[in-house]
Amino acid sequence: MAKWDETCDVLAVGSGGGLAGAYTAAREGLDVIVIEATDKYGGTTAYSGGGGMWFPCNAVLRRGGDDDTIEDALEYYRSVVGDRTPADVQEAYVRGGAGLIDYLEEDSNFEFQILPWPDYFGEKPKARASGRHIVPKPMNAKKLGVLRDSLRSPLATERLGEELPAYLVGGQSLIGRFLLALSTFANAAMHLNTTLEELVVEDGSVVGAVVEQGGRRRTIRARRGVILAAGGFEQNETLRAEFGVPGSALDTMGCPGNLGKAHQAAIAVGADTDLMGEAWWSPGLTHPDGRSAFALWFTGGIFVDDNGRRFVNESAPYDRLGRSVIEHMRARKVTTPYWMIYDNREGAVPPVKAPNVPMAQTEQYVDAGLWKSAQTLEDLAAQIDVPAAELVQTVKRFNESAATGVDTDFGRGDTAYDRAFSEGASPLVPIDQGPFHAAAFGISDLGTKGGLRTDATGRVLKADGTAIAGLYAAGNTMAAASGTTYPGGGNPIGASMLFSHLAALDLTKPPS
Repeated sequence: MAKWDETCDVLAVGSGGGLAGAYTAAREGLDVIVIEATDKYGGTTAYSGGGGMWFPCNAVLRRGGDDDTIEDALEYYRSVVGDRTPADVQEAYVRGGAGLIDYLEEDSNFEFQILPWPDYFGEKPKARASGRHIVPKPMNAKKLGVLRDSLRSPLATERLGEELPAYLVGGQSLIGRFLLALSTFANAAMHLNTTLEELVVEDGSVVGAVVEQGGRRRTIRARRGVILAAGGFEQNETLRAEFGVPGSALDTMGCPGNLGKAHQAAIAVGADTDLMGEAWWSPGLTHPDGRSAFALWFTGGIFVDDNGRRFVNESAPYDRLGRSVIEHMRARKVTTPYWMIYDNREGAVPPVKAPNVPMAQTEQYVDAGLWKSAQTLEDLAAQIDVPAAELVQTVKRFNESAATGVDTDFGRGDTAYDRAFSEGASPLVPIDQGPFHAAAFGISDLGTKGGLRTDATGRVLKADGTAIAGLYAAGNTMAAASGTTYPGGGNPIGASMLFSHLAALDLTKPPS
């Protein structure tokens, strides 16, 4: 028997969207301890500009006039994901979100609003052009009081030193609301700078964990169980290499604490894994510090490969676009950096309206060799080392498509998402106003999505399909319900919140 330093009913590992599980357990009367490996709460969720959830048919959408059905949403989701993940896990996700929002809205700390965001596979049956997406309402940061100091800062503050905003939006608001709600429960304790080292197993059940805090090891007993919602392993280069995850920790948007320790601890006690080579991908605008960061909302420009040829629908949802880049990298047609080609209608700054990390001064990109300009396409081709004739022909063909409004090569503009950032107009903007420009891009990710295989309540499974008693996983610590796809905005945070919530509800049941 282990000697325990601390005891609770539920140990929640991680403080991102998985705080929904800690909140649920505390609200249902269980003693909860949350441990966070870093010095701030929020994980990768705190970086999210939207902080959204893909939860079909929830009350927020209904109040806005939504006429969707769960059956339609499930048909869409299954048509996208296929049979790559268990059908019951998929169904649990699609059906469960509305109930979670009902549960949260009973607490005045939580307020949500609709952010119309088209489904990412608009060509699939029952896709919604208006989306199935909600976000937390913005919140005055003063409402957090001293809790503000423990909330992970936005990327603009962490990386560039910008001042903290007066209002919390997106993931900042979501985590802030959970921190406020949890602070009202005397039966919930939260520990920063506390890393999971091992899980403790007795008679085949997980009964607690060994953690490191303040340079020493401590043991925490969890009478009911442990919920692992500690993010992915995107910041661990060794694990990325072991499992063949493309890209680099340098270019991830994941929280610094996402080193995969929860994965490793669970694997050590027999947990099975899936999708370990996968991540939530995106193209990454390369910044003067050498890091390529998630970027979307392109109002022009085209991407070209090593031969100066266009190779992708540039207005596609970021994960689909990122996956196309990776496919071409594997085929040795694209190397990094690859280049966005655009004209001078907006000046030298690339037509990227939503860089996850704000842009620095133009001169810094130019000095770093990341943004290039020339009076002719031929001269620009020489600067980015692609065949001039091919680049000229590529731009000529694209301009012809722009003139007709139809992209016969890659279907840019064929779906609602493609037109979401052009107010429904064609996203095909000609490249015909010199001087011409090129901006360097790499591959980025929002975190790995491979992890522990679970059932529909978040219970962690062994290779033989049996559950490890007392152990649950959610979010990027679990193998994603969406498999190798990204059906719509809010899937990562939604899965973290929902499966941790379902896990907590399961833990409220009396021990058998």
